[in-house]
Amino acid sequence: MTDDFASLYDFNRWANDKMLSACRQLSPEQYAAEPAPGWSSVRATVYHIAIVTDGWLRGLADESAETFPAEEEIATPDAAAALLEEAYQRFAALQPKLTPEYLAAPHEFRRGERVAVLPPWVVLRHIVNHTSYHRGQVASKLARLGVRQAETDMVYWAMERAAGGA
Repeated sequence: MTDDFASLYDFNRWANDKMLSACRQLSPEQYAAEPAPGWSSVRATVYHIAIVTDGWLRGLADESAETFPAEEEIATPDAAAALLEEAYQRFAALQPKLTPEYLAAPHEFRRGERVAVLPPWVVLRHIVNHTSYHRGQVASKLARLGVRQAETDMVYWAMERAAGGA
């Protein structure tokens, strides 16, 4: 398959949109509340998805990933969607560079004192896998708050695309 990352990121965007649509059904209080002791809020989890996605893609784009907006600045599903849109645009700009040579070459990522040297293919796959993991946490938290999130498994994305959905 020649568009492996394009399809993977299209799926990831689709699934994030489904998650954010469900989050918009919560009141601001529910969105920020911790559903059970020891569990972070829906907002904190969605914020984490957004800043990590944006941060890794900034690193791949050779942009600074040293600072991020505070959670309070990404306090709504729409604010998270806006930050994710910036990340999606970074990925779109990277797509022409995603040659086998680029994907395999070591790339240095810095955040504070932490340095990681990884090939871009690892980071691109990590973003989608990491996001899938946390979307599952959001779905669980939403269910405890009485909101059912649409299915976000990759097969549902493929079926929607095959049926002509955007």
